[in-house]
Amino acid sequence: MADVHVKQHDYHLVDPSPWPVVTGISAVILTLGAVYWFHGGTPWIMPVGALGIVYVMFAWWRDVINEAQYKGDHTRVVQLHLRYGMIMFIASEVMFFVAWFWAYFDVALFPGDAHEYLRVEAIGGVWPPKNITTLDPWHFPLLNTLILLTSGTTVTWAHHALIENDRKGLVQGLALTILLGIAFTCVQAYEYAHAPFTFTGGIYGSTFFMATGFHGAHVIIGTIFLIVCLLRAMRGHFTPTHHFGFEAAAWYWHFVDVVWLFLFTFIYVWGAGVAVEHGG
Repeated sequence: MADVHVKQHDYHLVDPSPWPVVTGISAVILTLGAVYWFHGGTPWIMPVGALGIVYVMFAWWRDVINEAQYKGDHTRVVQLHLRYGMIMFIASEVMFFVAWFWAYFDVALFPGDAHEYLRVEAIGGVWPPKNITTLDPWHFPLLNTLILLTSGTTVTWAHHALIENDRKGLVQGLALTILLGIAFTCVQAYEYAHAPFTFTGGIYGSTFFMATGFHGAHVIIGTIFLIVCLLRAMRGHFTPTHHFGFEAAAWYWHFVDVVWLFLFTFIYVWGAGVAVEHGG
């Protein structure tokens, strides 16, 4: 008698998993712990949720790798839909940064808006505010721009090496990209430590650190993503025709590069230029 459970399609029907529930519980603990800490309570609840999320990330992604690498569940159809999902995720990240740019441009383009009298009082009707010393865009920001542009080249090199089944080139390209990502984070940390303004010092500092800081967080996430890909590449997980995990990391890294170019152009260069006077 034929096995009625033989798979007759190219789709992946996932097995029951505890990780979505554990993720939800950990996220709630993390959020409530952070709120409790911010209101003067103990800080030790939040790390419990954070550790839970880190554990789930390891365990859940381990299961996904096993499904792709050893069980053969990631067929061409599944890989195509994973690509659609990654595209939609990056699109949502784009809108995430649109919010920070919107906040920045709203105050930078209209520093003396008559309807925002508190804004005029706080920043003097000009942008950058009169009491702010901006960062030199042609110093550390330019250095970080060159670092990220170079990292975009090395991750592309790694991708092409993989397509050509050049394992040595894949590992070397990924390792260089990771080192450049770490270098970017170190330079930005030094820049933050020596910035002539603070996050709580006014709207300039808050918009600056929110936009560039969240980008820095994305660089750290992307670097971790690439480290996982490097470890998998060293174990021979990727093939020229089956490497969506690496491809997703490369897409994410290029997205991080493009966002930085906008940040460098508009916040560091344009935002540090001649003050915009209120004309009304």
